Amino acid sequence: MEDILGKAKLWLSTTFDNETRNEVQHLLDTNSEDLADRFYKDTEFGTGGMRGIMGAGTNRINKYTLGKATQGLSNYLHESYPNQEIKVAIAYDCRHNSKEFSKLVADVFSANNIKVYVFEDLRPTPELSFAVNHLNCHAGIVLTASHNPPEYNGYKVYWTDGGQIVPPQDKGIIDKVNSLDFADINFNKKEELISEIGSEIDEAFWDASIKNGTFDIKGREDLKIVFTSLHGTSIKLIPEVLKRAGYTQVHIVEEQAEPNGDFPTVKSPNPEEPAALKMAVDLANKLNADIVIGTDPDSDRLGIAVRDLEGNIKLLNGNQTMSVMTDFLIKQWKDNGKLNGKQFIGSTIVSTNLVNEIADAYHVETKVGLTGFKWIAKMIKDYPEQEFIGGGEESFGYMVGDFVRDKDAVSSTLLACEIAADAKANGSSFYKALLDIYVKQSFYKEHLVALVKKGMDGAKEIKQMMVDFRNNPLSEIDGEKVTYLNDYQSSVRKNILTGEEFAIEIPKSNVLIYETEKGTKVACRPSGTEPKIKFYISVKTKINSVDEVASKELKLDHKIQRIIKQLGV
Repeated sequence: MEDILGKAKLWLSTTFDNETRNEVQHLLDTNSEDLADRFYKDTEFGTGGMRGIMGAGTNRINKYTLGKATQGLSNYLHESYPNQEIKVAIAYDCRHNSKEFSKLVADVFSANNIKVYVFEDLRPTPELSFAVNHLNCHAGIVLTASHNPPEYNGYKVYWTDGGQIVPPQDKGIIDKVNSLDFADINFNKKEELISEIGSEIDEAFWDASIKNGTFDIKGREDLKIVFTSLHGTSIKLIPEVLKRAGYTQVHIVEEQAEPNGDFPTVKSPNPEEPAALKMAVDLANKLNADIVIGTDPDSDRLGIAVRDLEGNIKLLNGNQTMSVMTDFLIKQWKDNGKLNGKQFIGSTIVSTNLVNEIADAYHVETKVGLTGFKWIAKMIKDYPEQEFIGGGEESFGYMVGDFVRDKDAVSSTLLACEIAADAKANGSSFYKALLDIYVKQSFYKEHLVALVKKGMDGAKEIKQMMVDFRNNPLSEIDGEKVTYLNDYQSSVRKNILTGEEFAIEIPKSNVLIYETEKGTKVACRPSGTEPKIKFYISVKTKINSVDEVASKELKLDHKIQRIIKQLGV
């Protein structure tokens, strides 16, 4: 506790403004329980940036932790691009203080003689990724905490290709940030180096989205769409891009259309959670709509609900959505004579293997990376001789083409509507397309268990759970022999039956994945952005017809529940 008190008292110095000093003094005077959590560690500038609760303290998002990150990034940019005019772009979302934080970050960049383009108002994250390339910037920043609770904010860093930072830039920037004291931050802005951007980037982004996300299909005017932005940034772009693409029946959930950092109509603004889309589903049932689409606050993730064979609205998970999107995209490339063996699909180690099966059927390679779209963006950068068709991950993200280098709910919304409109025009549906894939390939069922473990004790508990799973590996899962244990922290893939070991040729990460003899897969990993440990369960079976789906799904559901019980989570 002495170390925590010492760190807190440093924030009473003249390095910090009166408001910050008063906030910290109040915590000290009241012996607040919150003090320890605010100062027991530094907010980590991780491999993609920072995310955390707002407030004064080293373990919080505030003027000084963001300023230090920006000062470190400025120093790294000058070192990487000596004697050049360095340019960065900045966007922000609907969260409390995002706009103020964006101005603060712009001030620090400009104080360090860096040209800054700041969006005039809130904008989706994928538009920032696009803007970095469009404006030939060296880096980009988004002030967002994605779908975290209202008290959070964050700072995502993008590099010259429009993708989030990856090796070697990530470590280089982290080292620069960690070498600084708060007194080293230069807040003395140079107004002449700061410019606002807006509609001209919107126009270019809309054009690129339509070019990449629409195809030669019929039936757009017949598709009835319900859309919700969940109080986030996508309201700025998605209704307009759908209109420009030719969709005339777009119904917006008006109660959720106004950007609002309190997210007043939902417990969590996360389209992965069914409750977040309840108002949209209710409206869809009232209007007899074909498809429901909801996006998270910074508009990089999207949730999709469609009508099942009985006509009921069914929320798809990220694995199901990315499977249908991947199949549709590759088929479009094939029908247009564009497949020549030099294309690839991007996926991640915790996403469904159904995507790999789909791509294999078209003789298209699937490249698999760590969780996070920065690794898919890196694939595009690392393999310039190949063409990127599309890519996704189980956490409700997809990217169409390479004009954006991060998951993109704008062009993915277009793609989803194209699939649904085309299917409806041909007497089918989005959901029927999914079932047809199951029959043709394999019937996969995935389930995610996310355990929330907050604060210091929670961090210790998560760490210990990973140690236990690593040191005491499972030999069987639901009666199936474990054949491989993939430890991405040690970069070793081990055949449990023979003891043979193979090197994993992707960057290290604290992830364990078990594979069984019958294709069951269980992955466990701590979240990089939330106080959670996640368990990804994937089971599969073969089906001969759509008629078998209901009975086989019930069996797979029971299997998943047995696995959850076995894991003790």
